[in-house]
Amino acid sequence: MWKRFITFLIILTALAGGFFYFRYQVYFAHGRNPENQTFEVIKGEGNGQIAIKLEQAGLVSGNWYFYYYLQIHGLVNKILPGKYTLNGDMGIPEIAVHITSAENILPGHVRITIPEGWTSKKIAERLTANGLDGKGFLEIVQNPQEISSGYGFLDGAATLEGYLFPDTYFLKKDITAGGVVEKMLDNFDKKLTPEMRAEIERQKKPVSDIITMASIVEREVGLFEDRELVSGLFWNRITIGQPLQSDATLTYILDDEIGQHTLEQTMIDSPYNTYRNKGLPPGPIANPGLAAIKATLYPKNSEYNYFLSDPKTGQTIFSKTFEEHVSNKGKYGL
Repeated sequence: MWKRFITFLIILTALAGGFFYFRYQVYFAHGRNPENQTFEVIKGEGNGQIAIKLEQAGLVSGNWYFYYYLQIHGLVNKILPGKYTLNGDMGIPEIAVHITSAENILPGHVRITIPEGWTSKKIAERLTANGLDGKGFLEIVQNPQEISSGYGFLDGAATLEGYLFPDTYFLKKDITAGGVVEKMLDNFDKKLTPEMRAEIERQKKPVSDIITMASIVEREVGLFEDRELVSGLFWNRITIGQPLQSDATLTYILDDEIGQHTLEQTMIDSPYNTYRNKGLPPGPIANPGLAAIKATLYPKNSEYNYFLSDPKTGQTIFSKTFEEHVSNKGKYGL
């Protein structure tokens, strides 16, 4: 009887000790590096990745303790991308609160988010609105000769439209227009993986063709599955010599946000008008995100040759024949 009781006490003591040790590590322990350092949270990093980075930087006693704190305090997926000043003396609770509060992002920086599918003109406007040199940025984008030599994927591109990678950027408030352009081009260079470059080479297409098509796909449809189908549909049209007839290219020419253009507008004399001209336009019409680039690079073949977007729901409606397409246009009020 006594042996069982003693065994029970030992187990209970061990469990209690383990509990209090774990709790101490979560709430009271510090990292091994007491010095201030800049810690960057990159957009797209998961909570586990961030916890590991904090441990590796000597800022927390263990990544599992930090992750546990996020879980029980409802802070999972609440960490904000940005650069922060942290040190190991702060403790897990303080660090967790610090990097989930926007006001703690490193002073002297501005956070700017560039959505997928924006043109360089819209990006310039956002830069200007945040106190940066949008005008200088646009001048470099439109005349990139000096900067483009350092980026092989540009291959003599006339403008940088299409290669300004959409993302959230943390920029110093005194950054130059050229510095902003380089950050966006460096990001594009990073996102275009060796596997993707090998696939482009295998398809014997220049990078410019992929990005130009991706920019059209980006502006035409939203869902990834639809983009794969539209990409396959558009590539097939090029193969058989049928015009792309993309309203997105008319939107680029006219600088509007209209989804459906008039017959007169489809006759506009411009090399970017894919109603009048077969094949791809001279260059990208926007800056596509990674999903649109991948959908363009890995298209899905189908029997569809036409599509439209339901103006009420945004759903993509596909059809195989022109007659079916005309019927769908009537059905959805287009």
